[in-house]
Amino acid sequence: MLQTSVQLDRDIRAKHNIVFKDNDRILNTYVSLDVELAEIANASEWFKVWKQHRGKSSDGKTARETLLEECADAVDFFLLLANQNQWNHLIVVDDETLEKYSSDKREMNLNQTYLGLKAMLFSAYTYNRSSDYTHAWHMFLKLVIHGLGFSADELEEAFFTKNKVNYDRQDNNY
Repeated sequence: MLQTSVQLDRDIRAKHNIVFKDNDRILNTYVSLDVELAEIANASEWFKVWKQHRGKSSDGKTARETLLEECADAVDFFLLLANQNQWNHLIVVDDETLEKYSSDKREMNLNQTYLGLKAMLFSAYTYNRSSDYTHAWHMFLKLVIHGLGFSADELEEAFFTKNKVNYDRQDNNY
């Protein structure tokens, strides 16, 4: 997945002749990830406590499919960020940890998890702390798997499906 994310980024930058100066590339990735996390919240609408039917759907997709695609987008930027910071070793998650996230029966406060995740990301950026990035990555996985109810396999499949969509978009002058 990491190689797939890095290759897409390289291909897009090459096709569009995008050259970043200094650390603007990392800044752009942090902002992109931040926006994708907000899109997850927006697609799921968990915070809209007044709504009886939560979840937004894109054209031709269910609300669940739409939400999973947003999660896949966030994975892409998490992976890209790890690569840009030379933190690739931090994204490795064993099956036991993923199983722990999926079998956790405690209720998750999605607002608290979301805000904590964003705080960890901002801290990772501000202080360049890999430990904060690692914590954010695991909070994200727990949010997606435990909180939103997706499996690790679903997330991985959605990631590769969205990668194909992203390449198709590039071929069609997105």
